[in-house]
Formats: sequence, structure tokens, C-alpha cells
Amino acid sequence: MVRTPQGKIEIDPTGKANGRGAYLCKQTSCWEKGVKKERLAQALKVTLSSEDVDALYASLQAELSKA
Repeated sequence: MVRTPQGKIEIDPTGKANGRGAYLCKQTSCWEKGVKKERLAQALKVTLSSEDVDALYASLQAELSKA
């Protein structure tokens, strides 16, 4: 995960994107813990809206379907 300099939250599978990053495994349970306990928001120093969370879960599902 990365918060870009423009403030957008994105999945960064390469780990090379510019911005503030956080690592999450590709398991839904890791993501749920990160979002529910606000660990992801804290790591990225941002407040996640429900739209942000929905978009992240959609991106996760897209990444998982690639594998």
C-alpha cells in the first residue's frame, strides 16, 4: 500500500511507488485487521473513508484474481 504525494491510496505490488508505504499480506484477514483497527490509516498517516476502504477491497480482489 502507498499513499501517493497527491494523497491517493493505492496498492503497490512492486513496493517502489513514491509516497508513504505500508506492507500488508495478500490475505483478506490481514486487510480486515488493518482497516478495522485503523492500523493501515495510522501507518499511512491518513483517514480512510468508507469509499477508500471499498476501493481498496476491490483492488485486493483484483490482485488476488491475478494470482
